[in-house]
Amino acid sequence: MELPKTALLGVGLMGRPMALNLAHGGVPLTVWNRSAGKCEGLEADGITIAPTAESAVANAEVVISMVADGAITKALVETCAPAMDRDAVWVDMSSTKPSDARDVSATLETAGIHFVDAPVSGGTKGAEAGSLAIMAGGDTGVIERIAPVLSLMGRPVRVGPTGSGQLAKLANQAIVAVTIGAVAEAMLLLEEGGADPEAVRDALKGGFADSTILQQHGARMTTRNFDPGGLSRLQLKDLNNALEEALSHSLHLPMTEQVRARFQRYIEDLSGGERDHSGLYQELRDLNGMTQ
Repeated sequence: MELPKTALLGVGLMGRPMALNLAHGGVPLTVWNRSAGKCEGLEADGITIAPTAESAVANAEVVISMVADGAITKALVETCAPAMDRDAVWVDMSSTKPSDARDVSATLETAGIHFVDAPVSGGTKGAEAGSLAIMAGGDTGVIERIAPVLSLMGRPVRVGPTGSGQLAKLANQAIVAVTIGAVAEAMLLLEEGGADPEAVRDALKGGFADSTILQQHGARMTTRNFDPGGLSRLQLKDLNNALEEALSHSLHLPMTEQVRARFQRYIEDLSGGERDHSGLYQELRDLNGMTQ
């Protein structure tokens, strides 16, 4: 099956491995990134590097954006939509707000362009392995049409109409953040109590407490490896968005509120914004008067 000509806008920690999986899967791919240096070396994998976002999307059947927030996505849509063909599909895989997704969809609809909000979960490891959880919101037929492309990056599941993908991602991020907080407390208790955290993580495999966060982020905590896979500042952004969405439904989410305050403290007081979100463990140690 011939795969559609695709453009990927945003080649950062997540976007670069996603681009490689698309290219290795046979997708004719053009990429663009605001910082051009992040695209270096991709030509060796058959990927075309465009000098501008507009030139990247020209004649593309599928455009994927993987950027930091909804404001950047909206700006790219305003810039690129005039250069796109009618009946193309824009897939925003960034983490934004449901309202951002609906706004972008309305803008593209006037240009005859389809839209799918399809944020992901799985971090850089999932991006590298092509095993991302992809939460897609939009028209069923459009999602089915782009499924062969999405499937090269992970497992796409339609979760509802436009905006539902972003809503699912906010729910995901609340679960992730609260679980990171719980795992941090467990790892600290194990260390201070004299147990072997690695052995305990092994013992818990397959049990009710087991999770990817326990295994991957628990290991990061005990080895003090906070090189970014998922940035803490982006985790905070997602938690802020989740609480804003909750407020719009008159909902109070106490655990999300509490962990959001801790991430804010980690970033503002401990300069943790560019560290991995598992670095919340450092904030916990600081709360307990310990060195990081």
